[in-house]
Amino acid sequence: MEKLHHHSFLFPLLLIHFSSHLLLSSAYTLPDEYFISCGSSSNTIVNSRNFVGDVNPGSASSFSVGISRTVKDDSPSTAASPLYRTARIFRHQSSYEFRNTVNGTYVVRFHFYPFSDLSDALFSVSASGFLLLSNFSVGNSSNSPVIKEFAVPVEGGKFTIDFTPQGSSFGFVNAIEAFHAPENFISDEIDHVTPAGRGDLYKGLESHALHTIYRINVGGVTITPDNDTLWRSWIPDDAYLYFPDSAKNSPFYSDRPKYQEQGATPYSAPDYVYKTAKEMNIDKSRVSNNFNVTWNFNVNKNSIYFVRAHFCDIISPSLGVLTFNFYIYKKFSVEIDPYDKIGQLAAPFYVDYVVDSDDSGYMNISIGPSQGSSNGTAFLNGLEIMELTKGSSLVPVANKQKKTPTFVVVGSIVGVASVLVLLGVILWGWKCRKAKHVEIVDWTVPYYARGSFSRTTDKTVDVSSVSSLNLGLKMPFSEILYATNNFDAKLMIGEGGFGKVYQGTLRNGMKVAVKRSEPGHGQGFSEFQTEIIILSRIRHRHLVSLIGYCDERLEMILVYEFMEKGTLRDHLYGSKRDTQKSTSLSELSWNQRLEICIGSARGLDYLHTGSDGGIIHRDVKSTNILLDEYYVAKVADFGLSKSGPPDQSHFSTDVKGSFGYLDPEYFRCLQLTEKSDIYSFGVVLLEVLCARPALDNSLPREEMNLAEWGMSWKKKGQLEKIVDPFLAGKINPSSLRKFGEVVEKCLREIGADRPSMRDVLWDLEYSLQLQQVIMQRQKYDDSVTDASLELPLPAVQRLPSNSLPFVEDDESEPNASEVFSQLKMGGAR
Repeated sequence: MEKLHHHSFLFPLLLIHFSSHLLLSSAYTLPDEYFISCGSSSNTIVNSRNFVGDVNPGSASSFSVGISRTVKDDSPSTAASPLYRTARIFRHQSSYEFRNTVNGTYVVRFHFYPFSDLSDALFSVSASGFLLLSNFSVGNSSNSPVIKEFAVPVEGGKFTIDFTPQGSSFGFVNAIEAFHAPENFISDEIDHVTPAGRGDLYKGLESHALHTIYRINVGGVTITPDNDTLWRSWIPDDAYLYFPDSAKNSPFYSDRPKYQEQGATPYSAPDYVYKTAKEMNIDKSRVSNNFNVTWNFNVNKNSIYFVRAHFCDIISPSLGVLTFNFYIYKKFSVEIDPYDKIGQLAAPFYVDYVVDSDDSGYMNISIGPSQGSSNGTAFLNGLEIMELTKGSSLVPVANKQKKTPTFVVVGSIVGVASVLVLLGVILWGWKCRKAKHVEIVDWTVPYYARGSFSRTTDKTVDVSSVSSLNLGLKMPFSEILYATNNFDAKLMIGEGGFGKVYQGTLRNGMKVAVKRSEPGHGQGFSEFQTEIIILSRIRHRHLVSLIGYCDERLEMILVYEFMEKGTLRDHLYGSKRDTQKSTSLSELSWNQRLEICIGSARGLDYLHTGSDGGIIHRDVKSTNILLDEYYVAKVADFGLSKSGPPDQSHFSTDVKGSFGYLDPEYFRCLQLTEKSDIYSFGVVLLEVLCARPALDNSLPREEMNLAEWGMSWKKKGQLEKIVDPFLAGKINPSSLRKFGEVVEKCLREIGADRPSMRDVLWDLEYSLQLQQVIMQRQKYDDSVTDASLELPLPAVQRLPSNSLPFVEDDESEPNASEVFSQLKMGGAR
């Protein structure tokens, strides 16, 4: 019946865009609208919008574009929209300028479709003084465009959108939408919610830019832009339900919602958001229906969000019989009374809050029955979550020719101009290389040392082979010297197999980690090349990003994003100087450790299954798991990694890795598979649990090897006896038991018997849920604000993952529609 329910309104859903545009024409007109097809010389019609080509759009056009160039997809996919067959590329900071705009809030959308080599782009985007996207990369793992939406306040009659490449990379965009939002789109003063409960009134919201993170059609299906009054996208809510069995879809409401003057409008959300809902799945056989329906969303830690909940009472038989509670986190609740709010059945309304996220990395939204309700249920129709962006530190680019907008000229003129510009840049770059002091040179002109060199092997390598690497990431040596203050020893933060690591700051203010190879450190050109090749074609929130590389003057230098908290090992244990015996240093809670393990597993899972051909890391260990300022884990160091086609079951190769973490089967048989990473990760899990190194020669023989020692205690059923003393009494036995099972599976002798990283991730998620549910029960056992915890744990449900979308390295934990591996946790596997 569920499938019939959904299909029953697919036909009327097709009709909504006719009424939507009728509404747009009659009740609301766009005073300024910009729909731009970037890099195109012709116009494109998409969802009744005319996207104007920005190549010579005409003197009457009210926008201009700064210095940039255009690119066209030579072999476009037949499924690709014409909008995604061209793009505009920015090699230097440049901008679009929009004039004659009215003041107020603008809806701004950017369309990114990485055809050709556009997946290598790394850039930031700011608008009207707000930093909208920072160190943004689309990647090449998705066959669908990435669309980023913002609400931006505009004043002064014009506004600019700046694209700023990071390092030696570039920026691009396929299409831009910018139009004035309806009046009272967002209120300036809104109730403020903190994790501790209700705060003071939040004032000045209209002066902030908002980034849309989630837009959920609760109880319904996907709503596409052509079916929305403001061309928005809405996705179903099922993936975010904490307990899927606690809610059910309400019957579809066939009439038009009864919009009231004091309530929502068709521009708040389209009709079909209000025609569907989720309500409590009340079991008549239960003695008590005192539980909540909870949705769980990944968010950035300690950030500020705008939350809008949409309601339309399509489930009550009559008005005034239903009231219920709406919760944000555990401490905030408000009673929703449709009769008091709107005074009409099937009449849409919404409630808005500014919400501070806590340090958990997720936000809970719940509904539940109130004592004053006669039918004991609750409902929700839609939900929007937007993050307040920070001010931009980027300096806006001013067009030098104010009266004559600069456009890219096409045809034969471009060819002649390109040759002249390239010649000029080469001559200028040559002059810069003769300069004695550090200068910024044009990173788009590669410079290669001639001849050959030798590093840590006896092989002589032709440096010109580096020319096959990603030139978009190439950085000049002068920038490296500037960033590290000529490799100041005070900035050195570590030393590894590749060489010394320095903390640095690029000219644009970006903090980076700079790894400089040195002779005699064991790793050489092949590792340098492997790292660049692999990291230039993958990007994931839980993999350390490569910002650039330098191969000038026989140097081998890698530049990464800077990870504030260092390695995982730094937070687990250290060595006493006099005895060299390891000692626990960790003050990480069990929850934090599990989240670090889960993040690392997500990164490795992406390597194994989400990247082209599959990648085996081959050196998984606690020093190759780095933590950012919020303790988000990212896997690093891909110098020993191997990649191959998906159908390749193993590799015959020399044994490489780190002692204590090496897969014994790999060591014996010289056959490397992804299950070798699983074994190494099992050792890391034990490190996290016990806060001691994988090998410790200061210990008795039977305790030296952590994997063997840990498994001996696991087989005795006494794993709790080797837990880090800091965690003593703080781990729920069920969580520890599940964690121990995961470790045991990872460390099995035969690789084929070990689980996949996806299964490891699954079980770690469940171990965390066991810990959190018990803690919540203990903490809130006297509270009714989350009565859903009283429900028995239902069976685990896994979402289908026939396609594995790319996880971008954005500020947000990935937007749910882009999450690489989505799990609906609720019970044991």
